[in-house]
Amino acid sequence: MQPKRILILVENLPSPFDRRVWQEAGTLRDAGYGVSIICPTGKGCEKKHELVDGVDIWRYDLPTEGSGALGYLVEYGAALLWTFVLSLKVWWKSGFDVVHACNPPDLFFLIGGFFKLFGKKFVFDHHDACPELYEAKFGGKTLLYRLMLLLEKLTFRTADVSIATNHSYRRIAIERGGMDPDRVFVVRSGPSLERMKLVPPVEALKKGRRYLVGYVGVMGKQEGIDYLLRAAAHLVHGLKRRDVHFGLVGGGTSLADMKALARELGIAEYVTFTGRVSDGALLAMLSTADVCVNPDVANEMNDISTMNKVMEYMALGKPIVQFDLAEGRFSAQRASVYARRNDAADLAAKIAELLDDPAQRAAMGAFGRRRVENELEWRHEAPKLIAAYEALWARAAPLIRSDDPRRP
Repeated sequence: MQPKRILILVENLPSPFDRRVWQEAGTLRDAGYGVSIICPTGKGCEKKHELVDGVDIWRYDLPTEGSGALGYLVEYGAALLWTFVLSLKVWWKSGFDVVHACNPPDLFFLIGGFFKLFGKKFVFDHHDACPELYEAKFGGKTLLYRLMLLLEKLTFRTADVSIATNHSYRRIAIERGGMDPDRVFVVRSGPSLERMKLVPPVEALKKGRRYLVGYVGVMGKQEGIDYLLRAAAHLVHGLKRRDVHFGLVGGGTSLADMKALARELGIAEYVTFTGRVSDGALLAMLSTADVCVNPDVANEMNDISTMNKVMEYMALGKPIVQFDLAEGRFSAQRASVYARRNDAADLAAKIAELLDDPAQRAAMGAFGRRRVENELEWRHEAPKLIAAYEALWARAAPLIRSDDPRRP
């Protein structure tokens, strides 16, 4: 028999840069599936078509990276169009049995629904709660927010199986999406310890200062970089801590604004913005860091979302400071200290306390590393992804009645 083929759709990041998608693709490939991915181009991922480690990647150019409601409409509209065009191309060239769609946006159900007319299966990989994401970015439960709820519901109704990144998202699929609980599988975005390895610290990254506070992630509105910069300003100007430098790794629509805010707060010389960098540069920054920080804004979206950066910090044995968010606390547990929600001064105080307590830093880092090794690493999640696909095929099998002569 020919191996079944899976077509993964993702718009948020190019592959193989999107770590969760790439781990899923590798797991499915290793399980014997043929895997293709359709995604946008990006820095270091400019080729429109290439075969990487046995995974067929097709890419398209996006006209803009949305920063406002209109920008996102243009971006997502173009992504939907190009993804559909390339899906037809993949269907013609190699075929596929499953459309595996990763959000945002909650629009790929249109493509999945189209191919279901031809006997294909549709798997929804729920990365972001888009209604809450819209509210976090633009505020208010407006008409567009209600449209997000409708698109989300249509996505769940179209899906044969849904994959949730945590139990909060599983509840959304069941309660808001109306999915059968037996068709919703939790597959967390566990880090790969083969990738997340400590490297020798690079003292030059501290810019002559004693301590380095590290951050990795998107520079966007709901990521709370403004809170982190205000905490840095409180450390430098309020607590008179001139021995701390901040290394912020990542790109995004707010990067220029955050650089401007650092200058406005008088801390530009205490902050390095790297933009998007290679894994090597990322690991150098985090390996050098004495403390890592997750300043995600305390809101409904972030409260129910699992942040990859938290588990990556833990994989490297780094102590964490973050606001007190439900899923952030579930992931980190004793590997983190928790500041009052959206309180930059308390975030600064917690950072200072941890920097001054090397024994606590070591204990927290060791706990986080053990938790990843024993519970959260991707190798613990990969079997759950395969189980979701086994359930997908089980649903596809014909029902055999007890009196059917085909029954063994």
